[in-house]
Amino acid sequence: MSSHAQGDVKKKIIKEFVDYWINVFYLALVFAAFTQYRRIVLAAYDIVYTNYWVAVIEALILAKVIMIGSVVRLGRGLEHKSLIYPTLYKTVVFTIFVGVFTIVEHVIHGLWNGKGLMGGLNDYFANGPHEFLAGCLIIFVALIPFFAVKELERVFGEDKIRALFFRRRIGQRFEISGPGDE
Repeated sequence: MSSHAQGDVKKKIIKEFVDYWINVFYLALVFAAFTQYRRIVLAAYDIVYTNYWVAVIEALILAKVIMIGSVVRLGRGLEHKSLIYPTLYKTVVFTIFVGVFTIVEHVIHGLWNGKGLMGGLNDYFANGPHEFLAGCLIIFVALIPFFAVKELERVFGEDKIRALFFRRRIGQRFEISGPGDE
């Protein structure tokens, strides 16, 4: 392999690594906020909730699930339309993907603990479908701004979007001109 090809592979690995940790950070913040909310609500009923690490573990797992979905080009069907369409489409597709992954995760957990396929599902759905639906709603709402930024990066370029968010701008204006604008 040539040194140029090795450099490209190295850049791609570093980019994937950085993207993964950005995804983890974002998801961990969202899940930690909901974990704190759950703790406060349960405290009103004198129930102690201390599963704080669950938010971090879920963020680590779901960030990888999202990256795998991106690699297999999940949700790319509407990228030629206005940004709201691919943003919402990807949000719905990835919410379903994460929901399916969550069910598979609990099936594997049931098999691992000797409860069998249905035992894992029964454990997960023991509280009714409400927890699954609430989890999907949380994922859906969390992924809207996530994919909105990803779509902006796709259209304007990652460097431009990161510069807008993380670099100091003094006296700069950001103008967008569309086709036919002069």
